[in-house]
Amino acid sequence: MNKMRFFLHVFLALALGAGGVSPAFASASRIKDIASLQAGRDNQLIGYGLIVGLQGSGDSLRASPFTEQSMRAMLQNLGISTQGGQSGAKNTAAVMVTATLPPFASPGSRIDVNVSSLGDASSLRGGTLIMTSLSGADGQIYAVAQGSVIVSGFTAQGQSGSSVTEGVTTGGRVPNGAIIERQLPSRFKDGVDLVLQLRNPDFSTSVGVADVVNQYAVEKYGAPIAEARDSQEIAVEKPKTVDLARLMADIENLVVETDSPAKVVVNERTGTIVIGADVRVSKVAVSYGTLTVQVSETPQVIQPEPFSKGQTALQPQTNITAQKSGGKVAVLEGPDLKTLVAGLNNIGVKPDGIIAILQGIKSAGALQAELVLQ
Repeated sequence: MNKMRFFLHVFLALALGAGGVSPAFASASRIKDIASLQAGRDNQLIGYGLIVGLQGSGDSLRASPFTEQSMRAMLQNLGISTQGGQSGAKNTAAVMVTATLPPFASPGSRIDVNVSSLGDASSLRGGTLIMTSLSGADGQIYAVAQGSVIVSGFTAQGQSGSSVTEGVTTGGRVPNGAIIERQLPSRFKDGVDLVLQLRNPDFSTSVGVADVVNQYAVEKYGAPIAEARDSQEIAVEKPKTVDLARLMADIENLVVETDSPAKVVVNERTGTIVIGADVRVSKVAVSYGTLTVQVSETPQVIQPEPFSKGQTALQPQTNITAQKSGGKVAVLEGPDLKTLVAGLNNIGVKPDGIIAILQGIKSAGALQAELVLQ
């Protein structure tokens, strides 16, 4: 079995499920897996800091003057005089510190932070991030970060100038390196109702979620509480006698049948093709062939005749060979994914050829799906 057949069979297995599971059953998901709470959004934090303790792989202070300015300001805040000439040490690096503040995070809890070099430091391995405040979009400080930096990449350089680098050495991570100092202004139980947001907007799924929630609410509370606002948002009204956290815990475990538009995702750089289970192809004839032109140079040496005053010469000789392969005509009609994959397999072309065929079918109006090119 060639690589193209292997890839297409993998896509078929992913779409139809292993062991003969039906697509309808495979598309059933819990609400917590397909939707998020609008009040439970993440918030991004950012800060500027210094990493110290590097083994000569930090910023050169002449090329990165902001690093020296930051060092002087930090030392002055610690009560240390900074008068004098420039320092030639390369054990410090200026970095941007980023983190994600999770929803409902309380003061005292810890989160991971990422550090990325700003100057010309060659590596952050072995460094320590000193106390750095992290601010939100509103300018308020929500966390303070400090700790040892973990760098996954490495670099090694010899005396002759040759070097080996693997991964990225100018970026790292400080696990549990930030302590949350401020709570978000809004709290979960301050809300009057719940708003669920689908991660993949779709009207059918949105209405399905509202129907499942209403069916549960009618059985337990005697009245519907959910309404689909659009393809992404579902509003859930809280009954007066119900705790909001308990209501959300019950709703997020309800199972709903999900739906999504038919798509074919193509990455031309890597040759990856992902075909959705609902992709359909109208009856169309496809012919695919490739023309290979090979040019080879075989120069010949020409010797002069004996006792002549001629010189040895080189006579060029060019051979051009044209070979055409493929050209096979196949009729494709995919009422389901299995038939479509079988039809593509019968043509027997490589992934780049499948990509060209799919683009041609889409241009002909026979591909009943959205073609996404990456």
